Amino acid sequence: MKLYTIDTGFFKLDGGAMFGVVPKTMWQKLNPPDENNMCTWAMRCLLIEDKNRLMLVDTGMGDFIDDTYKKRYEPFGEDTLESSLAKHGFSPSDITDVFLTHLHFDHCIGALKDDGKGLPTLRFHNATHWTSATQWQSAMQPNAREKASYLKNYLEAIQYSGKLKFVEKEDMNMPNIEIEFMYGHTESMMILHLYNNDQTFTYCADLIPSHHHIRLPYIMAYDIRPLDSLKEKTILLEKALENNHILFFEHDKEVECCTLKRSEKGIEFDRLMKLAEII
Repeated sequence: MKLYTIDTGFFKLDGGAMFGVVPKTMWQKLNPPDENNMCTWAMRCLLIEDKNRLMLVDTGMGDFIDDTYKKRYEPFGEDTLESSLAKHGFSPSDITDVFLTHLHFDHCIGALKDDGKGLPTLRFHNATHWTSATQWQSAMQPNAREKASYLKNYLEAIQYSGKLKFVEKEDMNMPNIEIEFMYGHTESMMILHLYNNDQTFTYCADLIPSHHHIRLPYIMAYDIRPLDSLKEKTILLEKALENNHILFFEHDKEVECCTLKRSEKGIEFDRLMKLAEII
């Protein structure tokens, strides 16, 4: 198995929403906000090369998204899905599988592109697109709290393509990948554990979006069940520490990965690093 960081640029989210009940006097030192209280976050994806499979985990926001969202979340940066894939010698047509950990726009709309007529079509036209059946139902029939995060009209293009499968209902035939479902951030979000020889990587998605969020009280206000997020994060961190997992962060603007240690304050990050440094 080979792993590659796929950067797709940055965007901005409200600092208070990202740090939840943590006071601004504390979190602004970690990720300084602009004059509108917006902080910069990465949209970092992961590419997995395993035998004859080339699997992409999440896709970022992409470039084919409503102008309202571009104005609201201010995506920027030189990196794109295509340019980041090309750095490693790949193109969208090489991707065999796309994992969408959940269907909030900043994790999945990059799977789509303009068909030339202003309509969404698959960017990775050879790939099977995997998500959770429960999460898909949430996106198609969203609750009022999450509705703005799901772009149903875009996602239907994946369904109509015939390339959509649900991990609970299909044999993925991926022995080096374990999927764990989380219910605090949204319904049935997928966390991926990747077993690479003597190393285990955990793709944290939005359970732990940055290394700052390792601290237990640092739970996003976006989460639909924050106390479940607290419990899920506690269990995951204990498991990761006990088994020497390396955490991979999707939204940390600077840190890609870290190891963990235990201190008198609880579980904390230890070594901060780039994925390329440890592969």
